[in-house]
Amino acid sequence: MKTHLQAMLLCDFYKLSHRAQYLPQTEIVYSTWTPRRSLVDGISEVVVAGHQKFIQETLIEFFNENFFHRPIAEITSEYIRIVKNTLGIASPETQHIQDLHALGYLPLLIKALPEGSIVPMRTPVMTVQNTDKRFFWLTNFIETMMSAECWKMPTSATMANEARKILDKAAMETVGNTDFVGFQGHDFSMRGMSGIFDAETSGIGHLMSFVGTDTIPAILGAEKYYNANVEKELVGCSIPAAEHATVCANGMDEVKTIDRFISEVYPEGFVSFVSDTWDFWNVVGSVLPQLKDKIMARNGKLVIRPDSGDPVKIICGDESAENKWAKQGLVASLWEIFGGTETAKGYKLLDSHIGAIYGDSITLDRMRQISAGLKAKGFASINCVYGIGSYTYQFATRDTFGFAMKATLVVVNGDERMIYKDPKTDNGTKKSQRGAVAVFKNADGKISFVDGLTLSANSEYNLLTKVFEDGNVINKQSLGTIRARLTEARQ
Repeated sequence: MKTHLQAMLLCDFYKLSHRAQYLPQTEIVYSTWTPRRSLVDGISEVVVAGHQKFIQETLIEFFNENFFHRPIAEITSEYIRIVKNTLGIASPETQHIQDLHALGYLPLLIKALPEGSIVPMRTPVMTVQNTDKRFFWLTNFIETMMSAECWKMPTSATMANEARKILDKAAMETVGNTDFVGFQGHDFSMRGMSGIFDAETSGIGHLMSFVGTDTIPAILGAEKYYNANVEKELVGCSIPAAEHATVCANGMDEVKTIDRFISEVYPEGFVSFVSDTWDFWNVVGSVLPQLKDKIMARNGKLVIRPDSGDPVKIICGDESAENKWAKQGLVASLWEIFGGTETAKGYKLLDSHIGAIYGDSITLDRMRQISAGLKAKGFASINCVYGIGSYTYQFATRDTFGFAMKATLVVVNGDERMIYKDPKTDNGTKKSQRGAVAVFKNADGKISFVDGLTLSANSEYNLLTKVFEDGNVINKQSLGTIRARLTEARQ
């Protein structure tokens, strides 16, 4: 994709000055990419995700289209124009850019843990080093773009994994299996993201734990970067759903509107109806009973979607409410109207013709509260689907799990030098590894790491394996493989 962005200017300004700051005989710069801490209570591990997309999309596609396949005269002219008129350098050096362009690829070696792995905080998940000593500066030149592109997917994948753990646990307690949980977490976040490509990246992280999604770009991204194929596997799925505009446009008689939806527009299959346009509890307690026979006779499921209020009280009930339906909550009300069956664990499960989804301000804690509330009232956890929105996936930053890239080793004139940072004014979060690192499974099967190694001491037990070398993707993983790995790690 051609863009106005210039590959050699795709960084913070200070990166342009670093090449000259290294010692003249520097040959290799080696850096690690690490989640340093968690700002989310209860989460002490992260899901490895996103480097495969970054490698293909940025290091190969972007650089080919916007650097290697463009005339070098254009590249250097743009570079000189910006640097001269912003940094005030009269004659910006461009020979390093010309040499890289002539090489035709990024001379980097990237090793990473397999996507879908779960690792403790402070464990390096990726390392980067140059493969051509002329381009020692390139390792940390890509830090800015790597940091910008690589924190979001693992952050969303980690949040999705935590949601999956909550819902798996609740399903095992009240159902006896987790067969439906993959559909229970549904990605509603796209409209709250900082752009469509951000939604794609985050949405792929969601798809590592769930198949329910309304973020179509995530499915397309999974096909392009993770060998997924909607024709051969369930990558992601959704159902037709109403919004307030379509409900209002049909008029205020919601009996007629829902009847039209389930009889004419969607005579069979799933359909979701947003039900709080005017009076949610009137829809539940008055409208639905009038349509009960048609709903029960229909070959499909009508999913009721409240979209305002306190999600826990709406789903599980509000003892302080005067309205009968509000007091007992949506799931208990639907049970009273439509009935259902019991699970193997003895909990009530709504009839297959009716269901519920809540998608406004859903958080991990609210999932826990709703699951516990339903269980306390004798209902299976899977009676409610959750629309996981931007509050969960966008109310996060690079600092949520402290992702950072830091140089830990340099080679100067053949001499390996282990470097690190350990600010005394910090609480230990910013302390980096030292030297080369190896990640391994200890005797208990837990992932750990050792640093302070030389480059040659990165032995065969290292779980960090090549994923990119000199312009080529290595060991590309499929979404299916990543999902299976994450499922196993989650157990």
